[in-house]
Amino acid sequence: MAEINDVKYENTILYLISHMSDQKIHGKKKLAKLLYYVDFDRFEYNESMKSVTGDTYTHKKMGPYPDMMDEVLARMEHDGRLDEEERDEFGGAYKPTVVYSSKLAPDLSVFDDEDKYILNRVVEKYGASTGTDLEHKSHVEAPWLSVEDGETIPYEMAFYRGTFD
Repeated sequence: MAEINDVKYENTILYLISHMSDQKIHGKKKLAKLLYYVDFDRFEYNESMKSVTGDTYTHKKMGPYPDMMDEVLARMEHDGRLDEEERDEFGGAYKPTVVYSSKLAPDLSVFDDEDKYILNRVVEKYGASTGTDLEHKSHVEAPWLSVEDGETIPYEMAFYRGTFD
């Protein structure tokens, strides 16, 4: 895969946050899956074989997980471009949810038209889903099924999802 594109990565996160109904992403799992769909949909779209962020994804118990996401989030929070807050959204039944927000608008000039199409499409198609919904969806797709826990998920498996049929 290509190198990480920090500018696109950060602006993808800002874009996703800014397009959620309450301007927040509730849960690290949800953010990880939205990034997965951005990158794998972009790779598949028009057979471009490009991702938006340049990240690689690892097969984890809860679905595909972007390898550099934690580092990017920490940098964005440190630089004041992202706010993370823990909330008890389930009355103590589960560990607190990490909620991501930002007052910064994404810089759309870093994206080409196909990137923008995919970003919009992912928000429309998956934005209202919970992290658990997206986890279950990813668990029945070829990319996650093609490798074992801890292994890198090949982008080429995006073509076996039938996303753009």
